[in-house]
Amino acid sequence: MSTSTLSEPRRCLLGNLSIIPYEVAWEMQRSLVKQRLDDPSLDDTLLLLEHPPVYTLGTGSDPKFIKFDPQQNPIPLYRTERGGEVTYHCPGQLVGYPILNLRYYQQDLHWYLRQLEEVIIQVLNHYQLPGKRIPGLTGVWVHNYKVAAIGIKVKRWITMHGFSINVCSDLQGFQNIIPCGIQDKSVGSLQQFIPEITLEEIQEKVIEIFAQVFTIELIPISLSTINYELYPI
Repeated sequence: MSTSTLSEPRRCLLGNLSIIPYEVAWEMQRSLVKQRLDDPSLDDTLLLLEHPPVYTLGTGSDPKFIKFDPQQNPIPLYRTERGGEVTYHCPGQLVGYPILNLRYYQQDLHWYLRQLEEVIIQVLNHYQLPGKRIPGLTGVWVHNYKVAAIGIKVKRWITMHGFSINVCSDLQGFQNIIPCGIQDKSVGSLQQFIPEITLEEIQEKVIEIFAQVFTIELIPISLSTINYELYPI
């Protein structure tokens, strides 16, 4: 798998944000993207977090994949600008939002999607889990269970949205949708295969492998730093 064409690692800010409401993280992403559209020299950013229960739709998602009435459901539903169909986020699921300027990597969306999958596959390999791709689909499967979903938006080669990995999440919320519009395959979590696994250890491994696959130097920053950058006084 090809990685970044950089001769030395590019800086990427790393924000570990714990549990953040979806709409807050969405606004963070939009703000970070706007800043980098205005000034492409700014560092890339990777946000890693969890969400309270929430459903999200891609920009062209078909409502037929939703099994509930959004007006009667207590869990919020958002239509976003990412690609892909409906999905579900909840605690115990690690979500990653890379804000990368692909002009410094490869200006190729298929390459970027495969790189995100490669990060997850290598993380799973560390635990001797056989993560695999399925031709024609996006995401990562273990024993025919989809354990990781990917949906992105790219504007003038600046990325947003990203990936989610079901680590130790309650999968019940997926029963109310046809996840990613795929009817013949089940959603799974890593906990099914490794009962003692934790989100914290997967997060640490994602950080390590993400830096290797994209040939970057991840620089931890605090939430207050991100807020200051997003909402300058």
